[in-house]
Amino acid sequence: MTSSTNQVYPVIWHNNSVSLIDQTRLPNEYSFVEIHRSDDMALAIKTMIVRGAPAIGVAAAYGMYLGAREIETSDRREFLDNLEKVAELLRSTRPTAVNLFWAIGRMMKTAYESLGTVAEIKQTLLQTAQAINTEDLQTCQAIGDRGLAALPKTPEKLTILTHCNAGALATAGYGTALGVVRSAWREGRLMRVFADETRPRLQGAKLTAWECVQEGIPVTVITDNMAAHCMQRGLIHAVVVGADRIAANGDTANKIGTYSLAIASLAHNIPFFVAAPLSTIDFQLTDGSQIPIEEREPTEIYQIGETILTPSGVEYYNPAFDVTPAKLITAIITENGAFAPSDLAKAQTKQVG
Repeated sequence: MTSSTNQVYPVIWHNNSVSLIDQTRLPNEYSFVEIHRSDDMALAIKTMIVRGAPAIGVAAAYGMYLGAREIETSDRREFLDNLEKVAELLRSTRPTAVNLFWAIGRMMKTAYESLGTVAEIKQTLLQTAQAINTEDLQTCQAIGDRGLAALPKTPEKLTILTHCNAGALATAGYGTALGVVRSAWREGRLMRVFADETRPRLQGAKLTAWECVQEGIPVTVITDNMAAHCMQRGLIHAVVVGADRIAANGDTANKIGTYSLAIASLAHNIPFFVAAPLSTIDFQLTDGSQIPIEEREPTEIYQIGETILTPSGVEYYNPAFDVTPAKLITAIITENGAFAPSDLAKAQTKQVG
């Protein structure tokens, strides 16, 4: 569903069910999957019908309500025990994206703290999921504006390189890294986006490019191994990426290939920004070595559609994320402003701008 400004909303509560844009079919087909049950939501998250840390969090919140709705008991204790099982199912889908765990934790806290009947608790859970959805959209819009202030001041319009998809499709709408891009475009400060294709699932080529086309933002897709060349040629003013989990020291897990992009940025003296909501910061982890890294099926590497790319008999290694050390990050852009990685604790309380 899009608005009159072509804004994309990947997770929509509609007619007592959840409508998800099927991101596995983009850009060739713009379609929705209707989710009525918590186990269907878990499958949608695991198979990447919905993807992107904030969007996964929103989807999981609705999945918690769907699971609550399925529990047929009026006994509060029995209800909460069964809701814990729903939470565990949803937690098992994607290990790296902390927003998933944050949203589930908030929903469980709501359930335990809610008074009244089981029916009333269920209604409160729906309201909480809807609030998480609305808050994420507002948060992304704030990230876009905070990021606009953090971007380098140049006499010419900016060219921004991004990796994977951290746009409306990866959030409740507007986006984190692409939220910064959207704000820069709105204010007339953006000339062009360079989008890494982002192997092996091609989220940059398929999703980021699709979003830019929807809004008329000039976009150039490059293969992942072209980024340093483009920097060397002076084609990139700044790099802005999203995040799936950020440790307390600023070490950041994002889609595989982000780390090498940060190294290339440092070598070419190009600012490297991470854009993410505060809910993506896991203050319980002291550094990036503690972030669990999801490994996915080798088919993502050796097969595209029906085409097999590699010879039989080879082995595969397919980590979905890597960790960029904080020392390579210029600033982390949150809804409360842009902060040096060493100042992340201030982001929780300080409102900037």
